[in-house]
Amino acid sequence: MDKEIYNYTQNRELSWLRFDQRVLEEAQDPTVPLLERMKFVAIFTSNLDEFFMIRVGSLFDMAQTDANNKDSRTGMTPKEQLEKIYGAVAPLYKERDKTYAEIKKQLSPYGICGLDFKELEQSEKKYVKKYFKEQVLPILSPQIVDANHPFPHLLNKAIYVTANLKHKESEKGKTTLGIVPVPQFVSDILVLPGHDIRYIRMEKVIMEYLNLVFEQYEVSDANYICVTRNADVSPDDEALEVNDDFRLLMKETLHKRRKMAVVRLEIAEKLTGDMEKYFCEKFNITPAQIFRTKMPMKLDYIFSIAGNLPESMKRSLTYMPFSPQNSAHVQDGSMMKQVKKRDILLFYPYESMNPFLKLIKEASVDPNVLTIKITIYRLAKKARLVEYLCAAAENGKEVTVLIELRARFDEQNNIDWSERLEEAGCRVIYGFEGYKVHSKICLITYRNRNEIQYITQIGTGNYNEKTATMYTDLSLMTANQAIGRDAAEFFKNMSIGNLNGNYDYLIVSPTSLKQKILYLMDEQIKKGNNGRIIMKMNSLTDVDFIRKVSEASKAGVKVDLIVRGICCILPGVPGYTDNLRVMSVVGRFLEHPRIFSFGTGANQKIYIGSADMMTRNTEKRVEVACPVLDDNIKSQINHYLKVMLGDNIKARILQSNGAFVKKKASEPMIDSQAVFMEEAIHAKKETPEQENGLGRWLKGLLKR
Repeated sequence: MDKEIYNYTQNRELSWLRFDQRVLEEAQDPTVPLLERMKFVAIFTSNLDEFFMIRVGSLFDMAQTDANNKDSRTGMTPKEQLEKIYGAVAPLYKERDKTYAEIKKQLSPYGICGLDFKELEQSEKKYVKKYFKEQVLPILSPQIVDANHPFPHLLNKAIYVTANLKHKESEKGKTTLGIVPVPQFVSDILVLPGHDIRYIRMEKVIMEYLNLVFEQYEVSDANYICVTRNADVSPDDEALEVNDDFRLLMKETLHKRRKMAVVRLEIAEKLTGDMEKYFCEKFNITPAQIFRTKMPMKLDYIFSIAGNLPESMKRSLTYMPFSPQNSAHVQDGSMMKQVKKRDILLFYPYESMNPFLKLIKEASVDPNVLTIKITIYRLAKKARLVEYLCAAAENGKEVTVLIELRARFDEQNNIDWSERLEEAGCRVIYGFEGYKVHSKICLITYRNRNEIQYITQIGTGNYNEKTATMYTDLSLMTANQAIGRDAAEFFKNMSIGNLNGNYDYLIVSPTSLKQKILYLMDEQIKKGNNGRIIMKMNSLTDVDFIRKVSEASKAGVKVDLIVRGICCILPGVPGYTDNLRVMSVVGRFLEHPRIFSFGTGANQKIYIGSADMMTRNTEKRVEVACPVLDDNIKSQINHYLKVMLGDNIKARILQSNGAFVKKKASEPMIDSQAVFMEEAIHAKKETPEQENGLGRWLKGLLKR
């Protein structure tokens, strides 16, 4: 193993925790509206939940089956990584609790009050008790644990109220454990009558009235708990016979996930020594895996509260409303005709996804369109895209949908959509054993007189109409026939199970994407001090890529990486990454594009696509990246990168010790996402020749 790489890399999991800490910093930012700050606490919490379910779950399995396996970037064993994770998470819990308490206190003057039972007014206590007895108590499923009532299976991320119970008529003083699941079909909170939004969480209501639940017992040590289970389970490809239904296998996989090992126990109140020992034995965990929190274990209700505020309060407590704008590069009329004339780039969420959806809708009824082919990874619960694909099939078009049923936590949604598509007559395929299809590519084939021609769309993000209003992404629509022929070859290969296709323009993992990126980096390395590399991605873990970045830095190439999440390479390490700068932006929208830029001026090469520089993406997934050939679109992307690199409000700069720090305050202050919102709003008002003052100012400011 090459240990030199340890000098300029950091552990993947610890890097991810630092990313989630940056999410928490948004919750601590006084310039962010209060309810938006609370949403960031909720996002931090759900991120941490998924981290334990997937990453900690994976290490947990590895520690049992391959204990000597060492992380290729830091040399740590699974057990050593878990110990580091538990140590790093504990202070994050305290920081989150403190942040939540501060925001909650500041929301109180606005009449938004999350209350403990003792804080309720007398009339409210009467209301809560009446509600509990009439609406909650009849549907509870309490249980004691003894010889005749075995310890129940606790569902992942479900909340349970627990207590020690002593029978009132028993003289021996023997206690037993009582467990009450908080019903999943009642609201997480009980909103109290009145004009203000005063509420109490359901687990606190149940905990208050345990004496009514366990009437023949004396109740003590009341608490509520929540287990997090390992969810890192994949379908057993080897168990799948050729004629088996992959959908059925995925349904079995989802059932299996509910029974996986516990990797974390969250508690509301401190456990007695006996109770801690009891839970550790029952869940086969150590005390290091028990985390106490003073805030809610679930915060989803914050989003519904924010959505139901009166308009006057929304203006004070939430972001100013922003709707994706109509792109200045799209005119009224046929989308197919416009794309045939010139390439069009959409920039979500600043620009609307509607032009792409309109393109598919047009294609579904155009008599000259023969086929529509698309890869799907994640879809919204309500998807116009599926309606248009189904309509196309019903109109006699050949529609092929490669849908990835293994998109983690979206499996059931994708199973449902695949059934709907099949019912409409679409041909649905599922990809490859051992390789998730994560690409975002769509191909429309049509007849122009006697010639077959193509319109191709390549994206950096999912065809998800909901997240397209929340995530930043790029979507390129082109009638370039060479790219179209590559796309047609790609879909043919996907249909016949060929991972080793050859393409002239598209670069596709697992065969050519990483190799091409490394080759393009080598071209810049040959230029030495005149070389230039800028890349934007979500995560960076691939060891071959990390080594190549270090090689470029050593050669004098100026390298900028914009990495939202995990980043295993450390910049500014003498002799290894002196010329590397890494920044991250966490803001109102989730940064999601993958952009790879090499060189400057007329010789610059830009690719956009679906892949992060992670080993799973470059070697274990089907990903597609596409060259940007249109000069106007190159200019758009260059402007985007310059603004991002100039951000000095939401940007954090990675240090050589793995910490992120804010840029030093300087004028003018630039919030990149605010700039893009402003530009999108004003873009329709001015032609490119009448470029707005903000655009000219930024171009001058951000020259480097």
